[in-house]
Amino acid sequence: MDVIDNKEEQRYEAQVPGGLAFVQYLMKPGRIVLVHTEVPEESEGHGVGDALVRFVLDDARARELSVVPLCPFIAAWIERHPDYKDLVRASG
Repeated sequence: MDVIDNKEEQRYEAQVPGGLAFVQYLMKPGRIVLVHTEVPEESEGHGVGDALVRFVLDDARARELSVVPLCPFIAAWIERHPDYKDLVRASG
């Protein structure tokens, strides 16, 4: 799955079966606020959300950004993957 950072739309995007999967974000100084994740119904349950979130968090780590996971899907994902908890900043 190829993920791009569409800076104009402020979202990470990937073309997947059924359309566009994305994570909407807001950039703040030193952090990225992860607002919403969407995966087309046709691609749900096939690891698309998992791969997308992992890409976003790995990119945040590489860019030395902290993460504010306002999106419930991303917050729950981080809870299940404690190796990413060090990126979390409590509030937006």
